[in-house]
Amino acid sequence: MSPSSPAVQPGSNPARPDAAGMFGHPRGLGTLFVTEMWERFSYYGMRALLMLFMVASVAEGGLGYETKDAAAIYGTYTMSVYLLSILGGFIADNFIGARRAVLWGGIIIACGHFSMAFNSLTTFYTGLVLIALGTGLLKPNISTMVGSLYSTSDERRDAGFSIFYMGINLGAFLSPLVTGYLAQSKGWKGAMSSWGLDPTHSWHWGFAAAGVGMTFGLIAYVLQRNRLSHVGNPPAPNPDGSRPWGRLVLVALGSLVLIAAMKASDDYPALVYLLFALQIAAVLFFAFRPDPDDKRIAAILVFFIAAEVFWALFEQTGSTIALFADKLTRNEILGHEFPSAWWQSVNSVWVILLAPVFALLWIRLGRKQPSSPLKFVLGLLFVGLSFVWMVPAAKLTAEGKVGPLWLVGLFFLQTVGEMLLSPVGLSTMTKLAPQRLVGLIMGIWFLAAALGNKLAGVLAGGFSPSNADDLAQFFLRQALWVGAATVVLLALVPWVRRLMGGIR
Repeated sequence: MSPSSPAVQPGSNPARPDAAGMFGHPRGLGTLFVTEMWERFSYYGMRALLMLFMVASVAEGGLGYETKDAAAIYGTYTMSVYLLSILGGFIADNFIGARRAVLWGGIIIACGHFSMAFNSLTTFYTGLVLIALGTGLLKPNISTMVGSLYSTSDERRDAGFSIFYMGINLGAFLSPLVTGYLAQSKGWKGAMSSWGLDPTHSWHWGFAAAGVGMTFGLIAYVLQRNRLSHVGNPPAPNPDGSRPWGRLVLVALGSLVLIAAMKASDDYPALVYLLFALQIAAVLFFAFRPDPDDKRIAAILVFFIAAEVFWALFEQTGSTIALFADKLTRNEILGHEFPSAWWQSVNSVWVILLAPVFALLWIRLGRKQPSSPLKFVLGLLFVGLSFVWMVPAAKLTAEGKVGPLWLVGLFFLQTVGEMLLSPVGLSTMTKLAPQRLVGLIMGIWFLAAALGNKLAGVLAGGFSPSNADDLAQFFLRQALWVGAATVVLLALVPWVRRLMGGIR
Protein backbone atom coordinates (compact mmCIF):
# COMPACT_ATOMS: atom_id res chain seq x y z
CA MET A 1 0.00 0.00 0.00
CA SER A 2 2.20 2.78 -1.30
CA PRO A 3 3.42 5.36 1.19
CA SER A 4 2.68 3.07 4.09
CA SER A 5 5.56 0.88 3.01
CA PRO A 6 8.22 0.53 5.72
CA ALA A 7 11.30 2.67 5.54
CA VAL A 8 14.44 0.64 6.00
CA GLN A 9 16.28 2.23 8.91
CA PRO A 10 19.67 1.34 10.30
CA GLY A 11 19.54 -0.65 13.53
CA SER A 12 19.77 1.61 16.53
CA ASN A 13 21.70 -1.01 18.46
CA PRO A 14 23.34 -4.35 17.71
CA ALA A 15 20.64 -6.98 17.37
CA ARG A 16 21.15 -10.02 19.58
CA PRO A 17 21.21 -13.35 17.75
CA ASP A 18 17.66 -14.63 17.50
CA ALA A 19 16.35 -17.08 14.93
CA ALA A 20 13.48 -18.54 16.93
CA GLY A 21 10.72 -16.49 15.32
CA MET A 22 8.78 -16.67 12.07
CA PHE A 23 10.71 -18.22 9.16
CA GLY A 24 13.98 -18.10 11.09
CA HIS A 25 13.73 -14.38 11.82
CA PRO A 26 13.89 -12.64 15.22
CA ARG A 27 10.86 -13.35 17.39
CA GLY A 28 10.14 -9.64 17.62
CA LEU A 29 9.35 -9.59 13.90
CA GLY A 30 6.23 -11.67 14.52
CA THR A 31 5.07 -9.21 17.18
CA LEU A 32 5.61 -6.21 14.92
CA PHE A 33 4.05 -8.05 11.95
CA VAL A 34 0.81 -8.64 13.89
CA THR A 35 0.76 -5.14 15.39
CA GLU A 36 1.25 -3.47 12.03
CA MET A 37 -1.24 -5.77 10.32
CA TRP A 38 -3.95 -4.72 12.78
CA GLU A 39 -2.94 -1.05 12.65
CA ARG A 40 -3.24 -1.07 8.86
CA PHE A 41 -6.53 -2.97 9.27
CA SER A 42 -7.82 -0.09 11.35
CA TYR A 43 -6.48 2.65 9.06
CA TYR A 44 -7.63 1.25 5.72
CA GLY A 45 -10.86 -0.07 7.17
CA MET A 46 -11.86 3.41 8.28
CA ARG A 47 -10.47 5.07 5.15
CA ALA A 48 -12.60 2.81 2.95
CA LEU A 49 -15.71 4.33 4.52
CA LEU A 50 -14.62 7.91 5.17
CA MET A 51 -15.50 9.57 1.86
CA LEU A 52 -18.66 7.49 1.36
CA PHE A 53 -19.88 8.39 4.86
CA MET A 54 -19.31 12.11 4.37
CA VAL A 55 -21.19 12.32 1.03
CA ALA A 56 -24.04 9.99 2.06
CA SER A 57 -27.25 11.86 2.81
CA VAL A 58 -28.39 12.44 6.38
CA ALA A 59 -31.31 10.11 5.71
CA GLU A 60 -28.77 7.39 4.86
CA GLY A 61 -26.88 8.02 8.09
CA GLY A 62 -24.12 10.12 6.50
CA LEU A 63 -23.12 13.74 6.85
CA GLY A 64 -24.64 14.95 3.58
CA TYR A 65 -21.55 16.91 2.50
CA GLU A 66 -20.94 18.07 -1.05
CA THR A 67 -18.22 16.12 -2.86
CA LYS A 68 -15.84 19.10 -2.93
CA ASP A 69 -16.13 19.72 0.81
CA ALA A 70 -15.80 16.03 1.67
CA ALA A 71 -12.77 15.65 -0.61
CA ALA A 72 -11.07 18.64 1.04
CA ILE A 73 -11.54 17.10 4.49
CA TYR A 74 -10.39 13.71 3.24
CA GLY A 75 -7.25 15.22 1.69
CA THR A 76 -6.36 17.21 4.81
CA TYR A 77 -6.83 14.14 7.01
CA THR A 78 -4.73 11.77 4.89
CA MET A 79 -2.07 14.47 4.49
CA SER A 80 -1.90 14.96 8.24
CA VAL A 81 -1.45 11.23 8.87
CA TYR A 82 1.80 11.18 6.90
CA LEU A 83 3.02 14.67 7.72
CA LEU A 84 2.80 14.02 11.48
CA SER A 85 5.16 11.06 11.03
CA ILE A 86 8.01 13.59 11.11
CA LEU A 87 6.88 14.82 14.54
CA GLY A 88 6.31 11.25 15.74
CA GLY A 89 9.78 10.20 14.70
CA PHE A 90 11.31 13.22 16.47
CA ILE A 91 9.46 12.45 19.72
CA ALA A 92 10.65 8.84 19.68
CA ASP A 93 14.25 9.70 18.78
CA ASN A 94 14.62 12.37 21.45
CA PHE A 95 12.17 11.57 24.25
CA ILE A 96 10.31 8.27 24.67
CA GLY A 97 11.91 5.77 22.28
CA ALA A 98 10.27 3.85 19.45
CA ARG A 99 8.81 1.09 21.66
CA ARG A 100 6.74 3.46 23.79
CA ALA A 101 5.85 5.59 20.75
CA VAL A 102 4.25 2.55 19.07
CA LEU A 103 2.30 1.70 22.24
CA TRP A 104 0.97 5.21 22.83
CA GLY A 105 0.33 5.73 19.13
CA GLY A 106 -1.79 2.57 19.02
CA ILE A 107 -3.77 3.62 22.09
CA ILE A 108 -4.50 7.06 20.58
CA ILE A 109 -5.50 5.46 17.25
CA ALA A 110 -7.91 3.07 18.96
CA CYS A 111 -9.48 5.96 20.90
CA GLY A 112 -9.94 7.81 17.61
CA HIS A 113 -11.75 4.93 15.93
CA PHE A 114 -13.99 4.32 18.93
CA SER A 115 -14.76 8.04 19.01
CA MET A 116 -16.07 7.75 15.44
CA ALA A 117 -18.31 4.88 16.55
CA PHE A 118 -20.62 7.48 18.10
CA ASN A 119 -23.19 9.29 15.94
CA SER A 120 -21.98 12.83 16.53
CA LEU A 121 -20.19 15.45 14.43
CA THR A 122 -17.95 16.34 17.39
CA THR A 123 -16.82 12.76 17.93
CA PHE A 124 -16.31 12.34 14.16
CA TYR A 125 -13.78 15.17 13.94
CA THR A 126 -12.23 14.26 17.29
CA GLY A 127 -11.68 10.77 15.90
CA LEU A 128 -9.94 12.06 12.77
CA VAL A 129 -7.56 14.20 14.85
CA LEU A 130 -6.74 11.35 17.23
CA ILE A 131 -6.09 8.86 14.41
CA ALA A 132 -3.78 11.31 12.63
CA LEU A 133 -1.83 12.00 15.83
CA GLY A 134 -1.62 8.33 16.80
CA THR A 135 -0.54 7.21 13.34
CA GLY A 136 2.14 9.88 13.31
CA LEU A 137 3.56 8.30 16.47
CA LEU A 138 3.20 4.65 15.48
CA LYS A 139 3.90 4.51 11.75
CA PRO A 140 7.54 5.66 11.43
CA ASN A 141 8.64 4.06 14.68
CA ILE A 142 7.35 0.54 14.11
CA SER A 143 9.38 0.47 10.88
CA THR A 144 12.44 1.67 12.80
CA MET A 145 11.98 -1.16 15.29
CA VAL A 146 11.90 -3.73 12.50
CA GLY A 147 15.27 -2.43 11.32
CA SER A 148 16.61 -2.50 14.88
CA LEU A 149 15.97 -6.26 15.12
CA TYR A 150 18.82 -6.83 12.67
CA SER A 151 22.42 -5.71 12.47
CA THR A 152 23.22 -3.77 9.30
CA SER A 153 25.15 -6.78 7.98
CA ASP A 154 22.42 -9.35 8.71
CA GLU A 155 21.50 -11.07 5.44
CA ARG A 156 17.95 -11.64 6.72
CA ARG A 157 17.28 -7.90 6.92
CA ASP A 158 15.66 -7.29 3.50
CA ALA A 159 13.64 -10.49 3.77
CA GLY A 160 12.41 -9.36 7.20
CA PHE A 161 11.11 -6.12 5.76
CA SER A 162 9.42 -8.06 2.95
CA ILE A 163 7.58 -10.18 5.54
CA PHE A 164 6.62 -7.03 7.43
CA TYR A 165 5.35 -5.47 4.18
CA MET A 166 3.09 -8.49 3.65
CA GLY A 167 1.56 -7.79 7.08
CA ILE A 168 0.71 -4.27 5.92
CA ASN A 169 -1.05 -5.56 2.84
CA LEU A 170 -2.80 -8.41 4.63
CA GLY A 171 -4.38 -5.90 7.03
CA ALA A 172 -5.23 -3.53 4.18
CA PHE A 173 -6.85 -6.40 2.26
CA LEU A 174 -9.01 -7.73 5.09
CA SER A 175 -10.23 -4.47 6.62
CA PRO A 176 -12.49 -3.10 3.85
CA LEU A 177 -14.17 -6.52 3.63
CA VAL A 178 -15.11 -6.31 7.31
CA THR A 179 -15.88 -2.61 7.71
CA GLY A 180 -17.58 -2.42 4.30
CA TYR A 181 -19.89 -5.29 5.21
CA LEU A 182 -20.86 -3.70 8.52
CA ALA A 183 -21.36 -0.23 7.04
CA GLN A 184 -23.05 -0.99 3.71
CA SER A 185 -24.43 -4.51 3.38
CA LYS A 186 -28.18 -5.07 3.26
CA GLY A 187 -27.75 -8.21 5.35
CA TRP A 188 -26.20 -6.36 8.28
CA LYS A 189 -28.67 -3.49 8.04
CA GLY A 190 -31.48 -6.03 8.12
CA ALA A 191 -29.98 -7.68 11.19
CA MET A 192 -29.78 -4.31 12.92
CA SER A 193 -33.44 -3.64 12.16
CA SER A 194 -34.44 -7.02 13.56
CA TRP A 195 -32.62 -6.12 16.80
CA GLY A 196 -34.50 -2.84 17.05
CA LEU A 197 -31.46 -0.75 16.06
CA ASP A 198 -31.40 2.08 13.54
CA PRO A 199 -29.85 0.65 10.32
CA THR A 200 -28.67 4.10 9.23
CA HIS A 201 -26.12 3.91 12.06
CA SER A 202 -24.37 1.00 10.36
CA TRP A 203 -21.50 3.33 9.33
CA HIS A 204 -20.49 3.62 12.96
CA TRP A 205 -20.33 -0.16 13.35
CA GLY A 206 -17.73 -0.10 10.58
CA PHE A 207 -15.75 2.62 12.36
CA ALA A 208 -15.98 0.65 15.62
CA ALA A 209 -14.66 -2.49 13.88
CA ALA A 210 -11.57 -0.50 12.87
CA GLY A 211 -11.05 0.33 16.56
CA VAL A 212 -11.44 -3.32 17.52
CA GLY A 213 -8.74 -4.19 15.00
CA MET A 214 -6.31 -1.69 16.53
CA THR A 215 -7.15 -3.07 19.98
CA PHE A 216 -6.23 -6.59 18.84
CA GLY A 217 -2.90 -5.20 17.65
CA LEU A 218 -2.28 -3.51 21.01
CA ILE A 219 -3.09 -6.70 22.93
CA ALA A 220 -0.59 -8.68 20.86
CA TYR A 221 2.01 -5.94 21.28
CA VAL A 222 1.66 -5.80 25.07
CA LEU A 223 1.49 -9.57 25.63
CA GLN A 224 4.67 -10.11 23.57
CA ARG A 225 6.54 -7.00 24.73
CA ASN A 226 9.41 -9.11 26.13
CA ARG A 227 10.39 -9.98 22.53
CA LEU A 228 11.13 -6.29 21.93
CA SER A 229 12.81 -5.38 25.20
CA HIS A 230 16.19 -4.90 23.49
CA VAL A 231 15.04 -2.45 20.80
CA GLY A 232 13.33 0.94 20.70
CA ASN A 233 14.57 2.07 24.12
CA PRO A 234 14.29 5.73 25.14
CA PRO A 235 17.39 7.77 24.28
CA ALA A 236 19.73 8.93 26.98
CA PRO A 237 19.29 12.59 27.95
CA ASN A 238 21.95 15.20 27.18
CA PRO A 239 24.95 15.30 29.54
CA ASP A 240 23.22 18.05 31.51
CA GLY A 241 20.05 15.95 31.77
CA SER A 242 18.07 18.13 29.38
CA ARG A 243 15.89 17.22 26.43
CA PRO A 244 15.48 19.24 23.20
CA TRP A 245 12.16 20.80 24.12
CA GLY A 246 12.83 23.88 22.02
CA ARG A 247 13.37 21.84 18.85
CA LEU A 248 10.27 19.79 19.65
CA VAL A 249 8.21 22.99 19.72
CA LEU A 250 9.72 24.07 16.38
CA VAL A 251 8.98 20.71 14.72
CA ALA A 252 5.42 20.71 16.07
CA LEU A 253 4.80 24.31 14.98
CA GLY A 254 6.31 23.64 11.57
CA SER A 255 4.02 20.65 11.08
CA LEU A 256 0.94 22.61 12.14
CA VAL A 257 1.85 25.58 9.93
CA LEU A 258 2.26 23.33 6.89
CA ILE A 259 -1.04 21.56 7.60
CA ALA A 260 -2.76 24.94 7.97
CA ALA A 261 -1.18 26.27 4.77
CA MET A 262 -2.29 23.24 2.77
CA LYS A 263 -5.76 23.45 4.32
CA ALA A 264 -5.89 27.08 3.16
CA SER A 265 -5.24 25.87 -0.40
CA ASP A 266 -8.86 24.65 -0.42
CA ASP A 267 -9.88 28.30 -0.66
CA TYR A 268 -6.72 29.70 -2.27
CA PRO A 269 -5.56 27.29 -5.03
CA ALA A 270 -2.65 29.61 -5.87
CA LEU A 271 -0.90 28.18 -2.80
CA VAL A 272 -0.53 24.87 -4.63
CA TYR A 273 1.29 26.57 -7.54
CA LEU A 274 3.47 28.43 -5.04
CA LEU A 275 4.35 25.14 -3.38
CA PHE A 276 5.54 23.61 -6.66
CA ALA A 277 7.48 26.80 -7.54
CA LEU A 278 9.33 26.61 -4.20
CA GLN A 279 10.17 22.95 -4.79
CA ILE A 280 11.57 23.66 -8.26
CA ALA A 281 13.60 26.57 -6.86
CA ALA A 282 15.04 24.25 -4.20
CA VAL A 283 16.06 21.73 -6.89
CA LEU A 284 17.92 24.42 -8.83
CA PHE A 285 19.53 25.85 -5.70
CA PHE A 286 21.12 22.52 -4.71
CA ALA A 287 21.82 21.33 -8.27
CA PHE A 288 24.24 24.16 -9.05
CA ARG A 289 26.23 23.94 -5.82
CA PRO A 290 29.66 22.27 -6.07
CA ASP A 291 29.25 19.85 -3.15
CA PRO A 292 28.33 16.30 -4.40
CA ASP A 293 26.02 15.86 -1.39
CA ASP A 294 24.12 18.99 -2.41
CA LYS A 295 23.72 17.64 -5.94
CA ARG A 296 22.33 14.40 -4.53
CA ILE A 297 19.86 16.41 -2.46
CA ALA A 298 18.77 18.06 -5.73
CA ALA A 299 18.17 14.58 -7.17
CA ILE A 300 16.19 13.65 -4.05
CA LEU A 301 14.00 16.72 -4.52
CA VAL A 302 13.32 15.76 -8.16
CA PHE A 303 12.16 12.35 -6.93
CA PHE A 304 10.13 14.17 -4.24
CA ILE A 305 8.19 16.15 -6.86
CA ALA A 306 7.64 13.06 -9.01
CA ALA A 307 6.35 11.11 -5.99
CA GLU A 308 4.06 13.97 -5.04
CA VAL A 309 2.49 13.90 -8.52
CA PHE A 310 2.19 10.10 -8.37
CA TRP A 311 0.38 10.07 -5.02
CA ALA A 312 -1.95 12.86 -6.20
CA LEU A 313 -3.54 10.34 -8.57
CA PHE A 314 -2.89 7.09 -6.73
CA GLU A 315 -4.38 8.30 -3.43
CA GLN A 316 -7.71 9.12 -5.05
CA THR A 317 -8.46 5.45 -4.39
CA GLY A 318 -10.31 6.42 -1.23
CA SER A 319 -12.10 9.42 -2.76
CA THR A 320 -12.70 9.63 -6.53
CA ILE A 321 -12.45 5.89 -7.14
CA ALA A 322 -14.48 5.06 -4.03
CA LEU A 323 -17.28 7.30 -5.31
CA PHE A 324 -17.05 5.85 -8.84
CA ALA A 325 -17.29 2.35 -7.35
CA ASP A 326 -20.24 3.30 -5.16
CA LYS A 327 -22.34 5.28 -7.63
CA LEU A 328 -21.36 4.14 -11.13
CA THR A 329 -20.22 0.51 -10.91
CA ARG A 330 -22.25 -2.73 -10.85
CA ASN A 331 -20.94 -4.18 -7.61
CA GLU A 332 -21.85 -7.79 -8.13
CA ILE A 333 -20.20 -11.12 -8.93
CA LEU A 334 -22.29 -13.87 -10.53
CA GLY A 335 -25.43 -11.99 -9.56
CA HIS A 336 -24.40 -11.50 -5.92
CA GLU A 337 -24.05 -7.91 -4.74
CA PHE A 338 -21.18 -6.77 -2.54
CA PRO A 339 -20.46 -3.48 -0.69
CA SER A 340 -18.63 -0.88 -2.79
CA ALA A 341 -16.05 -0.47 0.01
CA TRP A 342 -14.73 -3.93 -0.87
CA TRP A 343 -13.00 -2.37 -3.89
CA GLN A 344 -10.50 -0.85 -1.45
CA SER A 345 -9.05 -4.35 -0.97
CA VAL A 346 -8.12 -4.86 -4.62
CA ASN A 347 -4.88 -2.85 -4.56
CA SER A 348 -3.55 -5.09 -1.77
CA VAL A 349 -4.41 -8.22 -3.76
CA TRP A 350 -2.42 -6.91 -6.74
CA VAL A 351 0.49 -5.92 -4.44
CA ILE A 352 0.64 -9.43 -2.97
CA LEU A 353 0.55 -10.95 -6.48
CA LEU A 354 2.96 -8.53 -8.16
CA ALA A 355 5.57 -7.85 -5.46
CA PRO A 356 7.29 -11.26 -5.92
CA VAL A 357 7.17 -10.79 -9.70
CA PHE A 358 8.97 -7.45 -9.54
CA ALA A 359 11.47 -8.70 -6.97
CA LEU A 360 12.36 -11.60 -9.28
CA LEU A 361 12.45 -9.28 -12.31
CA TRP A 362 15.00 -6.93 -10.73
CA ILE A 363 17.15 -9.88 -9.67
CA ARG A 364 17.08 -11.37 -13.16
CA LEU A 365 17.90 -8.06 -14.85
CA GLY A 366 20.69 -7.25 -12.43
CA ARG A 367 22.66 -4.24 -13.66
CA LYS A 368 20.58 -4.21 -16.85
CA GLN A 369 17.50 -3.05 -14.95
CA PRO A 370 16.31 0.55 -15.49
CA SER A 371 17.91 3.27 -13.38
CA SER A 372 15.97 4.72 -10.46
CA PRO A 373 14.95 7.88 -12.40
CA LEU A 374 13.67 5.74 -15.28
CA LYS A 375 11.69 3.55 -12.87
CA PHE A 376 10.07 6.73 -11.55
CA VAL A 377 9.20 7.68 -15.14
CA LEU A 378 7.55 4.29 -15.65
CA GLY A 379 5.70 4.62 -12.33
CA LEU A 380 4.23 7.96 -13.43
CA LEU A 381 3.41 6.50 -16.84
CA PHE A 382 1.35 3.64 -15.37
CA VAL A 383 -0.56 5.78 -12.88
CA GLY A 384 -1.37 8.19 -15.74
CA LEU A 385 -2.51 5.26 -17.91
CA SER A 386 -4.85 4.16 -15.11
CA PHE A 387 -6.81 7.39 -15.51
CA VAL A 388 -6.68 7.11 -19.33
CA TRP A 389 -8.25 3.67 -18.81
CA MET A 390 -11.10 5.33 -16.88
CA VAL A 391 -12.00 7.73 -19.71
CA PRO A 392 -14.04 5.18 -21.75
CA ALA A 393 -15.44 3.79 -18.49
CA ALA A 394 -16.70 7.27 -17.62
CA LYS A 395 -18.30 7.66 -21.06
CA LEU A 396 -20.09 4.32 -20.66
CA THR A 397 -21.78 5.55 -17.48
CA ALA A 398 -24.13 7.51 -19.76
CA GLU A 399 -25.79 4.13 -20.46
CA GLY A 400 -25.88 3.03 -16.82
CA LYS A 401 -23.52 1.48 -14.32
CA VAL A 402 -20.37 -0.12 -15.75
CA GLY A 403 -18.98 -3.58 -15.08
CA PRO A 404 -16.42 -4.34 -12.37
CA LEU A 405 -13.57 -5.17 -14.77
CA TRP A 406 -12.93 -1.45 -15.33
CA LEU A 407 -11.89 -1.02 -11.70
CA VAL A 408 -9.93 -4.27 -11.70
CA GLY A 409 -7.91 -2.88 -14.63
CA LEU A 410 -7.46 0.49 -12.93
CA PHE A 411 -6.04 -1.10 -9.79
CA PHE A 412 -3.74 -3.34 -11.83
CA LEU A 413 -2.22 -0.37 -13.66
CA GLN A 414 -1.86 1.65 -10.47
CA THR A 415 -0.24 -1.22 -8.59
CA VAL A 416 2.29 -1.73 -11.39
CA GLY A 417 3.10 1.97 -11.02
CA GLU A 418 3.36 1.56 -7.25
CA MET A 419 5.81 -1.34 -7.60
CA LEU A 420 7.96 0.80 -9.90
CA LEU A 421 7.98 3.89 -7.66
CA SER A 422 7.25 3.23 -3.99
CA PRO A 423 9.83 0.59 -2.95
CA VAL A 424 12.33 2.03 -5.44
CA GLY A 425 11.85 5.46 -3.87
CA LEU A 426 12.51 4.14 -0.36
CA SER A 427 15.67 2.39 -1.50
CA THR A 428 16.87 5.41 -3.49
CA MET A 429 16.36 7.80 -0.58
CA THR A 430 18.54 5.69 1.71
CA LYS A 431 21.29 5.47 -0.95
CA LEU A 432 21.32 9.16 -1.87
CA ALA A 433 20.92 10.67 1.60
CA PRO A 434 24.12 12.04 3.18
CA GLN A 435 24.86 9.96 6.29
CA ARG A 436 24.20 12.91 8.60
CA LEU A 437 20.77 13.51 7.04
CA VAL A 438 19.25 10.03 6.65
CA GLY A 439 16.45 10.71 9.15
CA LEU A 440 15.61 14.06 7.58
CA ILE A 441 15.53 12.59 4.07
CA MET A 442 13.15 9.82 5.17
CA GLY A 443 10.97 12.54 6.69
CA ILE A 444 11.02 14.31 3.32
CA TRP A 445 9.88 11.09 1.66
CA PHE A 446 6.89 10.91 4.02
CA LEU A 447 6.26 14.60 3.30
CA ALA A 448 5.94 13.83 -0.43
CA ALA A 449 3.25 11.28 0.43
CA ALA A 450 1.56 13.81 2.72
CA LEU A 451 1.40 16.57 0.11
CA GLY A 452 0.38 14.10 -2.59
CA ASN A 453 -2.53 12.98 -0.41
CA LYS A 454 -3.66 16.57 0.01
CA LEU A 455 -3.46 17.18 -3.75
CA ALA A 456 -5.48 14.00 -4.25
CA GLY A 457 -8.20 15.49 -2.07
CA VAL A 458 -8.12 18.79 -3.96
CA LEU A 459 -8.40 17.03 -7.33
CA ALA A 460 -11.16 14.70 -6.10
CA GLY A 461 -13.31 17.75 -5.39
CA GLY A 462 -13.94 18.00 -9.15
CA PHE A 463 -15.57 14.54 -9.32
CA SER A 464 -19.20 14.60 -10.46
CA PRO A 465 -21.11 11.42 -11.34
CA SER A 466 -24.04 13.18 -13.00
CA ASN A 467 -22.54 13.90 -16.46
CA ALA A 468 -20.60 11.20 -18.33
CA ASP A 469 -18.78 13.62 -20.64
CA ASP A 470 -17.67 15.85 -17.77
CA LEU A 471 -16.51 12.81 -15.85
CA ALA A 472 -14.49 11.59 -18.83
CA GLN A 473 -12.86 15.03 -19.05
CA PHE A 474 -12.13 14.87 -15.30
CA PHE A 475 -10.08 11.69 -15.75
CA LEU A 476 -8.50 12.83 -19.03
CA ARG A 477 -7.30 16.19 -17.64
CA GLN A 478 -5.49 14.50 -14.79
CA ALA A 479 -4.02 11.84 -17.07
CA LEU A 480 -2.65 14.56 -19.37
CA TRP A 481 -1.27 16.48 -16.40
CA VAL A 482 0.61 13.41 -15.20
CA GLY A 483 1.58 12.61 -18.79
CA ALA A 484 3.24 16.01 -19.07
CA ALA A 485 5.10 15.42 -15.80
CA THR A 486 6.21 12.02 -17.12
CA VAL A 487 7.64 13.56 -20.31
CA VAL A 488 9.48 16.24 -18.33
CA LEU A 489 10.98 13.66 -15.96
CA LEU A 490 12.00 11.46 -18.89
CA ALA A 491 13.84 14.41 -20.43
CA LEU A 492 15.56 15.05 -17.10
CA VAL A 493 16.72 11.45 -16.57
CA PRO A 494 20.31 12.00 -17.86
CA TRP A 495 20.67 15.16 -15.75
CA VAL A 496 19.27 13.47 -12.63
CA ARG A 497 21.65 10.54 -13.09
CA ARG A 498 24.57 12.98 -13.16
CA LEU A 499 23.27 14.61 -9.96
CA MET A 500 23.17 11.18 -8.33
CA GLY A 501 26.94 10.88 -8.78
CA GLY A 502 27.11 7.27 -9.96
CA ILE A 503 24.44 5.91 -7.58
CA ARG A 504 21.85 3.87 -9.46
